Amino acid sequence: MHRTDAAAQAGSDGAQDTPRETPRDGEVSSAREMTASQDIDGIRREGLTGRQLRMARRMAQKHGLAPTSDFDAMRLLRARGIDPFQRSNIVELVSSGKSQGAGMTDEDAQDKVQLPQTVPVSRVALPATEMSPADRRAREIQAIQRDIAARRRRKIFLLISRLAAFVFLPTLVAGYYFYAVATPMYATKSEFLILTADGGGGGGGGLGGLIPSQFATGQDSIATQSYLQSKDAMLRLDKDVGFRDHFSQDRIDPIQRLDPDATNEAAYKVYKKYVKLGYDPTEGVIRMELSTADPETSRIFSEKLIDYAEERVDQLSQEKRQDAVKTAAESLQDAKDERRAAQLRLVELQENSILDPEGEVANIRQLIGNVEIQLQEKQIALQTLLSNSRPNQARVAALRSEMSILQNELDKQNARLNRATESSDSLASQAAEIQMAQADLATADMVLQAALETKRQSEIEANKQVRYLTVSVKPVASQDPSYPRAFENTLLAFLIFAGIYLLLSLTASVLKEQVSS
Repeated sequence: MHRTDAAAQAGSDGAQDTPRETPRDGEVSSAREMTASQDIDGIRREGLTGRQLRMARRMAQKHGLAPTSDFDAMRLLRARGIDPFQRSNIVELVSSGKSQGAGMTDEDAQDKVQLPQTVPVSRVALPATEMSPADRRAREIQAIQRDIAARRRRKIFLLISRLAAFVFLPTLVAGYYFYAVATPMYATKSEFLILTADGGGGGGGGLGGLIPSQFATGQDSIATQSYLQSKDAMLRLDKDVGFRDHFSQDRIDPIQRLDPDATNEAAYKVYKKYVKLGYDPTEGVIRMELSTADPETSRIFSEKLIDYAEERVDQLSQEKRQDAVKTAAESLQDAKDERRAAQLRLVELQENSILDPEGEVANIRQLIGNVEIQLQEKQIALQTLLSNSRPNQARVAALRSEMSILQNELDKQNARLNRATESSDSLASQAAEIQMAQADLATADMVLQAALETKRQSEIEANKQVRYLTVSVKPVASQDPSYPRAFENTLLAFLIFAGIYLLLSLTASVLKEQVSS
């Protein structure tokens, strides 16, 4: 079937379906055209391949349809209920194509549209009169190259502008400040270390040799360094030599100048900035660097801080000595009090009893022994008299009277020795109490002697713990300013600004890439 006949037939079909109306300006011709355009857009969004579209166009031509495009061919086939991709339709299309090709004349072959050609081409193709395709291509390549070069120049210019705004200009301002505006600062360096008295003389005489011991004085050195870096040292330095007044002078540049009405916290920030301390644990040396706007003032400040450190070391060693001796002194005082109490108890017992209870007890026991001997003799004599058949009654009565007297004396001495009267204890209990008091006094003497020896040893150990601060490098006023280091500071500022710019650029590039993707 010729294309013109198909178009005529499609036109006649469309005319039979709905009558055509003349469209107005700004309006579509009919609702069908609106629906067709929407269907074509939907088919376009399906993402069909070129092969599928060509197959749909061939299928539409086979069924006598006149599509305006490949997508329109797909729409018309679907409107007819034909699936161009069904296997049976594809086989039928191929077989019909072969049969038509076998019986086709030359005129039909010339009129047949050859795929993938979608738009009919005129039989006569004349060359363009303006320029050749090679010249046009060369001109387009040159235009592209010029556009690329222009964009590169624009990007380079923008890059240089950003670098100048964010890196070079701030670095130039920082360099100008360090070279022309910043007030020169004079640094005074000093070194000192803490010594301890150890070994050597012991308790004999003197403190022995003074040797540096970084391990024994490490805590003291750290404590001294912390004190010199504290706000307390800053306030004391300000009170003694006017730290705040020095850094509030008008000749100091505004950036380094301290406000006269500044708080202690602001002054302490300046103090930490210009007073730098370092402790070397391997050598036990504390290094201090103090910077001021005047070299002599820097030396004075350094000497004052060293005096403060020496006082602090003395206080620390004094507290250590007191802590070491305090317990021994308390023990010695307790031993003295106990001995005094034991001695007073012994004296009191001796005052309320016989001076020598033991001797008195011995005499009483001797007297009791003599009385018992006499009583035994009288009993023997009485038994002898009574053994006679006719004893002398007078003599018997006399012996019995003597025996009664001796027995009474024996009972009296025993009562004196063993039993207590209303006014005093027995001699035995008094002697026992005196012996116990004497034993307590002897024990108190031993405790007192041990406490004295302990106190003596504690004092010796405390003397070994004495700390001394010695200055190995004295502070000397500087003749040349040490700060600011213009070149180093300017280079550091450049590196800082360049690093910040690089970080921001990378962050912006990553965010841009994430947003665009």
